[in-house]
Amino acid sequence: MKLLTARRLAYTVLGTVLGTVLVLSPGHVRAQSSPLVASRGQKSVPEKRREVRAVKTGGPIRLDGVLDEPVWTTATPAADFVQSEPLTGQPATEATEVWVAFDDGNLYIAAKMHDSHPELMLVTDIKKDFKEEDQDDFEVLLDTFGDRRNGYVFSTNVEGARHDRQVALEGREVNQSWDAVWEVRTRRYDGGWIAEMRIPFRALRFDKAGGHDWGINFSRHVRRKNEVDFWSPVPRAFNLNRISLAGDLTGLQTGQSGRDLRVKPFVVANTVRDLGTTARPQPSFVKHAAVGVDLKAALTPGLTLDVTLNPDFGQAEADEQQVNLTQFSQFFPEKRDFFLENSGVFYVGDAARNNRVNPTPTPDEDNLLFFSRRIGLSRSGLQIPIDGGVRLTGKLTESTRLGLLSISERGDDLNPRANSSVFRFRQNLGRTGSDIGVFAMQRVNLGGADTGVQTRRADYANRVYGVDNNIRLFGTLDWNSYVVKTETPGITKGDYAWRSTINREGNFLHVKGGVMQLGAGFQNDLGFYRRTDMRKYLLDTGIRPRSAWLRAHGIRELHPHITWDYQEDLQGRIVAKKLHSGQSWFFNNGAVFEVAVNPTFNRLDMPFRPNRKMAAPLAAGGYSWTEWSLYGVTDQSRPVSATVRYLFGGLYNGTQRTINGAMTLRANYKLRATLGVQRTAATLTQPNLAFVNNVITARVNYSFTTNMFIDALSQYDETTKQFNANVRFNIIHHPLSDLFIVYNDQRILTPDSPVGGRALIVKFTQMLAF
Repeated sequence: MKLLTARRLAYTVLGTVLGTVLVLSPGHVRAQSSPLVASRGQKSVPEKRREVRAVKTGGPIRLDGVLDEPVWTTATPAADFVQSEPLTGQPATEATEVWVAFDDGNLYIAAKMHDSHPELMLVTDIKKDFKEEDQDDFEVLLDTFGDRRNGYVFSTNVEGARHDRQVALEGREVNQSWDAVWEVRTRRYDGGWIAEMRIPFRALRFDKAGGHDWGINFSRHVRRKNEVDFWSPVPRAFNLNRISLAGDLTGLQTGQSGRDLRVKPFVVANTVRDLGTTARPQPSFVKHAAVGVDLKAALTPGLTLDVTLNPDFGQAEADEQQVNLTQFSQFFPEKRDFFLENSGVFYVGDAARNNRVNPTPTPDEDNLLFFSRRIGLSRSGLQIPIDGGVRLTGKLTESTRLGLLSISERGDDLNPRANSSVFRFRQNLGRTGSDIGVFAMQRVNLGGADTGVQTRRADYANRVYGVDNNIRLFGTLDWNSYVVKTETPGITKGDYAWRSTINREGNFLHVKGGVMQLGAGFQNDLGFYRRTDMRKYLLDTGIRPRSAWLRAHGIRELHPHITWDYQEDLQGRIVAKKLHSGQSWFFNNGAVFEVAVNPTFNRLDMPFRPNRKMAAPLAAGGYSWTEWSLYGVTDQSRPVSATVRYLFGGLYNGTQRTINGAMTLRANYKLRATLGVQRTAATLTQPNLAFVNNVITARVNYSFTTNMFIDALSQYDETTKQFNANVRFNIIHHPLSDLFIVYNDQRILTPDSPVGGRALIVKFTQMLAF
């Protein structure tokens, strides 16, 4: 298929979808009007920002959720919240009042969430960093530098659980692993609930001499109505991370910002029996103990230094097994805390698309330029010892951001000693939300083992460098591009990559299109990508019509859409495609249903077995098929909920029936249990055989309190007969200080299998602040 044909096809399908929706629902389907949406598109910011004044406490504040101190009765609250969901711009159905106060060392925020039916308020989780959208909650955004780009978010629910995160570049970077020392108390009363927060100034970064107001916004979920309200209005296409839409906090007299030094030593004790291998242990058990330290220091109000020595990641959650029907390695997300924190600083790529659904940037797995799992982990997921690492991140000036990362791997018998380094610099372009940047990465072998793929000299080095831009046009369009050059010994041609996309996110229409190309000699040892010598065309577009008629019939929004991915080699030969064309229904209670068709193509460069037990592989060559998809999500706030995707139709040269589903039982806000299955039953014609891939997953989470949790994950792969279990117990015994007890079990469940692997890990951390 030529590019011109693909474009004509895209325009034809989109035009048909638009016409069908408008014809089938005459008079009923139209875009919702909003104070923030003009006839030619939505504005980037309100014409006049809302303001709330912070007042001096005038005395001690007792954090108890009672609000009986004089400051809460005399100050003027922020009120008159407006809806983002479901009726953008309309008054909130439940009143909310928020007061802001301060003393020499702390910022205080008190919120009173009125509720006409308090008996129906929902709490589904009290774990640290709970899932905000599935329950009633209250959220605060603080833009401490007043730059309309970066900030901190603090959230709580009715039972006083805590969630905090760091946001940069209006959500292009979201640091979910950021943790601060802060307190919250909540209280139910007969007309709703109250939250009272104390946030030390030392927990934040700001420029005390800057002389500018902070940005601030508040958000509230009323989950039984699936309603999202904001104090400073935000269109439903965005969320609280859209910092440019925040209001102003006036009257604040700040104490000292965080220039503190935090030292977190830890002790780890392991009892291990060959975890992750199938060989019989000799000896059967090995005992190991280690010590290490993490250090965090604020060098300036905006610049933070992190140092880790002899880090241990034994408390990280295990990877979930997946059914893989392609010839490529699976993509597993990063789960190690040191690499998660501030990871967005090093991200190169698009801003998040439709970030109400995907609140963090969605990486393009066909070329993720920096993939931190390439450091300290082998390709099979086993740990490689790390001596230490340094990270420097933050703001150099009001308009520049810097990121530096350097990690030294100790290596082992199979992996050489190596150093991996990443550099990132961004320059803001005014207050338009635009920026340009440069980045550079290198991985250098320092001697030691053979890599197992090819013998590399001790001085082997792979380098990657490039430039990128994120330009906001007319307040509604985001243009993102990058150009990359690589240097690898023995490669002199085709060592480049580039990508360019245009994205428009709106309440009614969203459109994203772009092109990406990887040269035949492109090599990035710190990245994740599937193919080189390829060019990719992408198109992601759809409309989101709403109406009172639909709402009265239980449907909040229709979403006819296409998400097309077409790839060819640089000689013009097709190598892959997935042309997803679907219709989604979003229901008033948060449920979703989708039907779609996915014409698919995959070229195999060598024989491939989709199932390890196949006697003969699929022959190399191109395979084209069409699969149909049914997808459903029930109301996730209910005691029993489910998610299921059913695929049927073609698979390579045969047929398939695939189901990926999970059912969750939530007994109360402390206990949650989930049972999932990934099952593919397929029949291929050449070779003539049938196979079944099946992975079963069970997960149980229990929160004793807001500071003590246990999580258990078990998985069974029917094809390999492999069973994995991961149980993690965590007590936050002091702020930012933990006790972890982790048990891992891995075994092959066959009569002649060797002894399985087991590990018991105890890790104690203690944060010391100076």
